[in-house]
Amino acid sequence: MGKLIIDAHSHLWLKQDTIVDGKVIKSLPNGRSIFFGQEVQMMPPFMIDSVNSAEVFLSNMNYAQVGGAVVVQEIIDGNQNEYLKDVQARYPDRFFCMGMALCREEAEQCFNDGLKGIAIPGHRLKSIAQAQPQYFADKQNPLHSMMPMFKFLEEKGMVLSMCLDDDEQQIAEMKEVVQECPRLKVAIGHFGMPTTASFRSQVGLALASDNVMVESGGITWLYNSEFYPFPTAVKKIREAADMVGMDRLMWGSDYPRTITAITYRMSYDFVEKTTELTEAEKQAFLGGNAMRLYGFHNLPDLPYIKNMSE
Repeated sequence: MGKLIIDAHSHLWLKQDTIVDGKVIKSLPNGRSIFFGQEVQMMPPFMIDSVNSAEVFLSNMNYAQVGGAVVVQEIIDGNQNEYLKDVQARYPDRFFCMGMALCREEAEQCFNDGLKGIAIPGHRLKSIAQAQPQYFADKQNPLHSMMPMFKFLEEKGMVLSMCLDDDEQQIAEMKEVVQECPRLKVAIGHFGMPTTASFRSQVGLALASDNVMVESGGITWLYNSEFYPFPTAVKKIREAADMVGMDRLMWGSDYPRTITAITYRMSYDFVEKTTELTEAEKQAFLGGNAMRLYGFHNLPDLPYIKNMSE
């Protein structure tokens, strides 16, 4: 098999049609969406039906030689559990699909449906608690209310994908969760938000348990103004590796939102081309560590296909 590349943070949806904080998020034609009162290019304009499908993603993955992808969820896309249940069943070797759940009972349904983990947008959790208070006995500390669900995930070997707010209190709560559930596999999303003050605290969660890792989904978005080859993003990867070890870090693209500005291959090859990481570190970051956490099997050997323009 050739190089091993696994995307630890991506999204799929049939359509966006939801309300968050009282504001509409809705798919429009040509890859656009109404997003918090503004029309934005949510994904590339050639996705004219605005369906972010597994099949289009697989075509991108095959072209970029990405063997497998972890599909997480965000409330801004609406609940995609039914679609991801179908994707997981049809493409079990290529995708590791996460459900959306707020309590143990919903997580049990996701498990029974064949989904492999639960994704929680912790950076939106306080607004979720206000909109759906029935889930949260402790609205000031929502993660405490979700502990029965975390214990269920630990028991079943499911993975928790957690994006955190720039909030030291929430990060401290997350540390309590991983200490209370030492066998729970956790992926901290958005690379611990390296553009915020809490970056080192978020990355430091990987030192709280042997089962906590940090994935870089969205890092090219965070440094979009700098653009390719994202030198500050590389420096932040180096900084995080020096803190917790490269064996705790994983690459993620945040597909498809990030590829409105760059190609899918560009979302990782800036790592391949840097001289600030060793070849062994690149291999671990781009796929080896994710293989260990998520347990992908039977990934295809994807040869490089030369561009017609080369």
